[in-house]
Parts: sequence; C-alpha cells; structure tokens
Amino acid sequence: MEVTVLAIQRDERFSPNSVDKDLAILLAVCDELKQRLGWADDIPVVSEKSFISEPRRADIILSMARSEEALTLLSRFEDEGSKVFNSSTGVRNCRRSVLAQLMKANHIPMAHEEGNDGFWLKRNDTSAQEKADIVFCHTHDELDIACQQFAERGITDWVVSAHIPGDVIKFYGVGCRDFRFLYPGDTGMSKFGLEAYNGAPHHYAFDHEALANEVFRLSQLAQVPVYGGDAIVDKEGRFYIIDFNDWPSFSAFRHTMASAIADEIAVQSELLYESE
Repeated sequence: MEVTVLAIQRDERFSPNSVDKDLAILLAVCDELKQRLGWADDIPVVSEKSFISEPRRADIILSMARSEEALTLLSRFEDEGSKVFNSSTGVRNCRRSVLAQLMKANHIPMAHEEGNDGFWLKRNDTSAQEKADIVFCHTHDELDIACQQFAERGITDWVVSAHIPGDVIKFYGVGCRDFRFLYPGDTGMSKFGLEAYNGAPHHYAFDHEALANEVFRLSQLAQVPVYGGDAIVDKEGRFYIIDFNDWPSFSAFRHTMASAIADEIAVQSELLYESE
C-alpha cells in the first residue's frame, strides 16, 4: 500500500516578514522527498487554516503549523499512527518558558535573567508575530513599562532575559547530523531588525563544534528534528543560546538543508525501506 504524504504551510500570522521564505523551504523539502519516493505527482500542500477547517490525515505529515487548533489535530493523528515533522509535542516545547526549563535543567548555555546591559522582554504564549512582541529595555523602569504595554495588548504570558553583548549568530540544523550558522550582521538578514542592538559582528573566536553539540542536545530534548535559532558569542568566546524555533526558513542554506530534511524524514519514517 502506497504511503500518503501531506504538507501544511504555516499560517501568515506565524510567519512575520517570512511568508515566502517559509513556503519556499516547505516546497523544496516536498520536492526532495518526492524524488526519493520516485513519485510523478507533487506532494499536496494545504494552508494551516484549510487543515483546521478540513482535517486530512496522512501517513507522513510535513507540518510548519503552530496554532493550537492545528497542533491538537496533529496530536490526534499522531496517536492514530501518523509521523509528523515536527511533532505537536516538539512545537509546543518551543515555547520560551518550556525551553528555558529544559535548558536550565540540562545545563545548556542560556541568557541569565539579570544583567547590567539591559533586558529582553519576549512574548511567551506563542512565537513572535510582530516586532512589538520582542522588546529591548535599557532599565528596570523601561521593563516595567513594557510589561504594562504587553498587558494592555492582552499578553499576560512573557519571559525576561538579560541582554548579552556580543556577536549574534543564526543557526540551522536537522537532527544531530547537519548544522549550519551565519552572522546576520554580515548579510543584512533580519526579521525585525533587533540584531542592531548587538551592532556589527566582531567574529569572536569560539568552539563551533561545542555549539553544534549543545544545539543537537536541545533538539533531542525538545523533540524537534527540524530547527533553527539564535546564539550570542561574547568577546571571551562563550556562547549562549537565546532562541530555538521549529522549522525556520533556513535562509541561505535552503537547498542543502532541504535535502537533509528529506533524508531525516525518510529515515525516521522508514520511507527508504518502504519505497524499495
């Protein structure tokens, strides 16, 4: 019996300034997986809203969905035997408070709650949907005002972390095999322009392999095999993971990482065996 595959595009509200890029990586993975399966037909792609209004189960689901409605459906399909990448559990684990608990309990380098260089206030109930969901505050007074503004917008679930001076690094990974990173300050790549608070990169020396290993550990703990995030490297070469997300756009690494994602899905789903 032929395996069935479905892809779910992320809703626009969860793709601020990244709708086209997010769709591009999803389509690229679908194309790679289609080739591995030897299919002539394209893998069907549905919007997150369409998936919610007309749920469709498949043996393999490539999901960029983040809404609670979609995650609830995906969880049900997983219980019925569907393989979902990334799983509903993994996506829920990407909430900042959950990640903070995982990182703290497993001694993964992360930003402290207090510091002398300002603070970051970040929405916690969902991923950032607009620039106002992540706010830099120079002082505790500014932080108090920003928290009040969050509350006025109906946001009552947030996290606070200390600002860390240093180089901003964006990383991307698949499972525990593939890892890439870049300096957004070198490319001008930015979703909200917040990297400007760290200034131009100095390219401080640091242990690339050590960072990759910590990210791999976090991927396993969070149960998220397709991921990306941000880290800070300070002038002493210490690194801190400050963000970790399910299924990013993979930016400049889209082509190579699309192939890696398809390989990961094929292996975990035993598709290579099934298609022989």
